[in-house]
Amino acid sequence: MVIENNNRLLSLDFLRGFIMVLLALESAGLYEHLFELSEDSFLQNFFTQFFHHPWNGLRFWDLIQPGFMFMAGTAMAFSLQQQTKLGVGWREQFYKILRRCGLLFFWGVLDYAVRPKGLSFELWDVLTQLSFTTLVAFLIFRWPALEQLLFSVALLLLTEILYRFTNIPGFDQPFTDQQNFGNFMDMVLMNKINSDGWVAINCIPTAAHTIWGAVAGKLLLRTMGNKRKINYLLIAGVSCLALGYALDWTVTPIIKRIATSSFTIASGGWCLLALAFCYRWIDVKNHRKHWEFFTIVGMNSLFIYLFFEIVGHRWFNGYISAVTNGLMSLASVPQSLMLIITSLCIFGLEWGLCYWLYTKKIFFKL
Repeated sequence: MVIENNNRLLSLDFLRGFIMVLLALESAGLYEHLFELSEDSFLQNFFTQFFHHPWNGLRFWDLIQPGFMFMAGTAMAFSLQQQTKLGVGWREQFYKILRRCGLLFFWGVLDYAVRPKGLSFELWDVLTQLSFTTLVAFLIFRWPALEQLLFSVALLLLTEILYRFTNIPGFDQPFTDQQNFGNFMDMVLMNKINSDGWVAINCIPTAAHTIWGAVAGKLLLRTMGNKRKINYLLIAGVSCLALGYALDWTVTPIIKRIATSSFTIASGGWCLLALAFCYRWIDVKNHRKHWEFFTIVGMNSLFIYLFFEIVGHRWFNGYISAVTNGLMSLASVPQSLMLIITSLCIFGLEWGLCYWLYTKKIFFKL
């Protein structure tokens, strides 16, 4: 579906664009090349933040997916409010969300389906996860905010119970890689376990991110002073950080790969703080002039994600690399610099595609 839409929350577009720019650069291989180039230097610790933590801990890159899912909830709040103003009833809104979730699930499965050795059925893609969390957030969207928050807490408690008390032989270690309940459910759903420790049922606890994003969106839509809105977001964000890290230090380790409750809460806190800061700076203080680089991408976030995940990985990156590396080899450009320039060329072309869509006022939505 292609639409034109000028009524947007620019801080939301910026955050989605910021996340997509980071993901596009990762897809182009930039962080890996910079990490290798910075070996044995003080910068290596910095570039380590652009890779997922191997297990117990929290790095910057672990916040990307929570941010993506949180912003999806915020965007849903604004979209549903606009639909309601136009007279669209709940049933029609439900059918639209159901169709959207079906397409998200389809594209998420397709992203992982085509492998060098054949087809594969996997449920670890962020879009597959988002299809579930979006539907859950929509179904309780009209509940009072307190009830929505209590429901999200119930999802986290359910996750704790499943991991701690199911005691399935071989999968009875709640926070041990390859031996936890999430790994067991992957065997049930897909007859395989992810070698890197990711589990499909992460969609249960991380539904809290989309719910919290929707609640935050409803808060921003309320007719109250902007200072109060920002204060609510700040208080909620700091509280989540304190609780999440307290749980990590006491009873439940922060593990992104199985989305433990401590991880979900702590990462949710960072999302709330990011939204508070960007809303104040961009929408309230009206600092809108220098963010187009990101908002241009944010306005077509799902499109560019699918492009670099499916087209990029399977053809585009390799084709551009062959051209740029070949030309730079003729000029005797050092290998490490060549790889970095190639990654930036791939990203630049992807950004240019988003810019062309932006100039044509074309915005793709599922």
